[in-house]
Amino acid sequence: MKQSTPDAPQPFFSCRELNAFYGESYVVQGVSFDIPEGDIVALLGRNGAGKTSTLRAIARAAQPALSSGEIWLNGQALHNMKAFEAARAGVQLVCEDRRIIPGVTVEENLILAQIAQPLGWTLEKIYGHFPKLEERRKQEASSLSGGEQQMLALARALARDVKLLLLDEPYEGLAPVIVQEIERMLKEVKSMGITTVIVEQNAVAALKLADHAIIIDSGEIVFTGTAQEVLDNKALREEYLAV
Repeated sequence: MKQSTPDAPQPFFSCRELNAFYGESYVVQGVSFDIPEGDIVALLGRNGAGKTSTLRAIARAAQPALSSGEIWLNGQALHNMKAFEAARAGVQLVCEDRRIIPGVTVEENLILAQIAQPLGWTLEKIYGHFPKLEERRKQEASSLSGGEQQMLALARALARDVKLLLLDEPYEGLAPVIVQEIERMLKEVKSMGITTVIVEQNAVAALKLADHAIIIDSGEIVFTGTAQEVLDNKALREEYLAV
């Protein structure tokens, strides 16, 4: 991912010199990177490195508080938006805790995701790609297994008109067979040209799916390059990823 120059075309997604805080804790420190449309980036680092904070800053979550920097998506400035405005602009964050709405069914979770415009996938299309969700559509969503809840969280994001998909620990707590199912679905998402950023402790799995890799340490970017470069560089993985 090359840094843009004043004469270069504006990248599909770009963040420039993001600085963000939790109270007095400086958690995102001058983060800058671009993503071409349709590519997948693995945002990697040790626990506490600032990965989730970077995702939340991009999604315009209330915390961490963005103190400076610019965020651009398809020519639209996101850095002055609130979270709901960024979501309407096409930024969809799938949180680690999945945030399934309790007390309602799987299908009602999907319908509620589509209340606000603009809309993305129809229920028919969602069920075509997530047949397990169709089987469970009348089941209370909070009673789903962890893997099924992850599928539902991803499907809810696709139910909106998603331009930038942000995934925080999509494999967390899932059995290997379920991880493989989630990987299959993410490959389908990739084939549809949806621009994606993945934060994942299972670095090797994320790198095998991604086009590019960014490694962050203590809130700062220490490496940008291709995913294959990280897979091929054992010393880099050991230093920053412990793998």
